[in-house]
Amino acid sequence: MSTYEDNPRPEPVDVPLIQIGAPASAPAAAGSGGCGDGCGCGGEDGADGLAELECGLDPALAQLLLDGGLDPVLVEDIAHVAIEEDLDGGEDITSVATVPEDAVATGDFTAREGGTVAGLHIAEAVLSLVCTEAFEVERHVLDGDRVEAGQKLLSVTTRTRDLLTAERGALNLLCRLSGIATATRAWADALEGTGAKVRDTRKTTPGLRALEKYAVRCGGGVNHRMSLSDAALVKDNHVVAAGGVAPAFKAVRDRFPGVPVEVEVDTLDQVREVLDAGADLILLDNFTPEQTAEAVLIVQDRAVLESSGRLTLANARAYAETGVHYLAVGALTHSSPILDIGLDLREADTAESAGAGV
Repeated sequence: MSTYEDNPRPEPVDVPLIQIGAPASAPAAAGSGGCGDGCGCGGEDGADGLAELECGLDPALAQLLLDGGLDPVLVEDIAHVAIEEDLDGGEDITSVATVPEDAVATGDFTAREGGTVAGLHIAEAVLSLVCTEAFEVERHVLDGDRVEAGQKLLSVTTRTRDLLTAERGALNLLCRLSGIATATRAWADALEGTGAKVRDTRKTTPGLRALEKYAVRCGGGVNHRMSLSDAALVKDNHVVAAGGVAPAFKAVRDRFPGVPVEVEVDTLDQVREVLDAGADLILLDNFTPEQTAEAVLIVQDRAVLESSGRLTLANARAYAETGVHYLAVGALTHSSPILDIGLDLREADTAESAGAGV
């Protein structure tokens, strides 16, 4: 089961990004999307590995997203939704009224509190859909890095109006994902040295699952299944419907012989039952640390064990030290507070800097 733990992270660089969806000779309208010269979707000059993507993102940015295990097309779609929701078919009336059309500024995405960052390239994707001219981006940290209050994360130089229009959409995603990464990092730290890992669930925001599970990886956690179709998890309602734990497991194994099957159990007797039936993974639901330790002795590494329910940061290590493999924590994605990140605007160092992109 892939956990993306070994994926390389891109090195921080200071590079210009071209306007997304616009040929180099003619900028597109804000939010137009689509593909321009050098787009990753496609022509003969497309970036390696991106030829099949129907994507309007800059190839270099798309590749960074791919390197993190994210689908650039999905990220672009989410970025469009964020911008379209804010503009609602109109325009940013406050920025249009108060900011000269040709004004250029630099915006620093800055942490207001300490935490772990996730979603910087996703924020860039949002910005790229709004900027009507090329813009420069300077990356000060990487996704997964721990940061302190006051630390700059990302600096963007572009037309001031565009920056202000994209600000909230970019921050909403960046703050949300960084909050998940920060919460996950606290759990990963609590488990350090035990051999156990914190794992997420499907309790995610509709439409944002891939991004939120990416944030879990940035925080040092690992992913459970991404969907109902890539692995089986036999839960209490399946057990009731099938007439027992073992019959439920057998029904899944017979119908889908090549799929990993995890079975949720409530008692030690059920642990023995599904172990004898051949379960690949066993989910120990609402077990105490003492019961979990006993289950570990029963299983003796013949199946992977995962704890769920009753888990808190305060007792996480007690569960991990029993020898269980995973701690399933739905709160990582359904209850994590945001990491407070803001955008601090300042005048660009040079008026020409926003046009330096190619």
